[in-house]
This record gives sequence, C-alpha cells and structure tokens, in this order.
Amino acid sequence: MVAPKSDASARTITVHVVRQDGPAAPRRTESYRVPVEPGANVISVLQWIAAHPTTTDGNASTPVVYDSGCLEEVCGSCTMLINGRVRQSCSALIDQIVDDSNELTLEPMSKFPVVRDLSVDRSRVFHNLKRVKAWVPIDGTYSLGAGPKDTPSSQEQRYVMSTCMSCGCCLEACPQFNQEPDASKWDSSFIGAHAINQARLFNSHPTGATLADERLDVLMGEGGVNDCGNAQNCVKVCPKEIPLTESIAMIGRQATIRGIKRFFGGK
Repeated sequence: MVAPKSDASARTITVHVVRQDGPAAPRRTESYRVPVEPGANVISVLQWIAAHPTTTDGNASTPVVYDSGCLEEVCGSCTMLINGRVRQSCSALIDQIVDDSNELTLEPMSKFPVVRDLSVDRSRVFHNLKRVKAWVPIDGTYSLGAGPKDTPSSQEQRYVMSTCMSCGCCLEACPQFNQEPDASKWDSSFIGAHAINQARLFNSHPTGATLADERLDVLMGEGGVNDCGNAQNCVKVCPKEIPLTESIAMIGRQATIRGIKRFFGGK
C-alpha cells in the first residue's frame, strides 16, 4: 500500500485499537499515529496501520485484523465500534467522526465472539435468519409458471426492508440482544430486530407469504417478538435507515392475529 501523500490539508490522528490475539486471549489496547487526508475513512486508517505496524511507543506490532468486503456499505462485514458507536467502518469518514482532539478508538462488537482484534463471529446473525425462514420458497428448479402479481407500491415498500446487510448494528445496540457463546441456546434467546424485519419482508412477499405462519410461530415463541423491550436503539443505528420499529410492531400485530386463529382454529 502507498502511504498518504504529504499535504498541507492532511492531519495526524492517534488511533487506539482494542486488540485480541484469539477468542480466549486477553485484550489490550495499542495506539498508532496515522496521517490522514480529507475524505479518508476508517478502513484507510487500518490499511495505513497494516503498512506501518509500529505503535506510538515505537514498538513493532502486526497489522490489525478486521473484516471488510465491498467498501461501499453493502456487504455489512466491516461493522465495529467507532468512538463508542456501532457503525460501518467503510462509510465512517475521519473528517466527520474525529473532532479536534484527533483521537479515534476502534473496538470489536461486544455482542458477538471475537475471532481476533476487530473481527467477530456473526454466525448467530445468519442462524436467526434460518429460524424465520428468510427466503422465498420454491418447489424444485423446474418452471412453475407465472407467479402472483404484485404492485409497484408494494414493491417499493418492501425495497427498504430488503436493503438489510445483516451487519449486526441493530443487534449491537439492542439491550435485549446479548452475547450467547452457547449455540444450543440461540433458539431461546432474543432473535433481534434484523430477523424480525426480514420476517416482515418475506411475509409481505406474494410468494414468500406461503411460509408466513411458520415464521410467526417462531416469533411467537421464546426469544421472539414479545421479548423486544422497545428501546428503539436499533432504528437509530441502522445504516440503511430501515424502519425496524415499524417492522417489529407489524410482526407483533401479525403474531397476535396468528395467536387468535390458533386458539380458535386449533392450528
């Protein structure tokens, strides 16, 4: 990697990175002095550290481990705590998040097990999507003919829900969603806003709705929508501005109707 060019408009910041050599290793904080230019993001800072892994104390270190993919806020993999707030590091611009103190602190998310440094294991996120069958079902790979018609307004409403990246921001901010290292307990722990929103997305899809009752049965059980404490932190930190609290309310209403039908219909 080429180091940033020397420029009068460049600034130098002190970056504090919480590091951990493995899941069971102790945590430590390392600090680096990093020159940044206007428009630089957190990923570029981590890249500079990778090319110059020397701490402010002059000690040789190693490149910081982190996850990233698209670098344009689409894949959701570069989520971390940046100055105490969960967000995407690819879209976090230094000019906007670092004040005159020139201090930047990077930490891994606390709701998922640390793999190393800023990289965490988000397997539970995708497990919860499986719990609510977050997909449109098809019966085989042969031609099924024309599907049910849909309206542009319905498609437009679903679009914003479909932009979810499974980044985990909403889960990190949620006081009801806590780290659970024991995978056998995932099905009884709070499922989180991200999976509830996806249940709403596919329940409103003309074909996806065929599994609506199955999704609602899961969300009516332990760890489901009733475990939401309505803190509304999720909607505040969602990088895609998905109306998560609206989705939670909608699924709560659908679950109530489903419960009444089950009570009187027996299924």
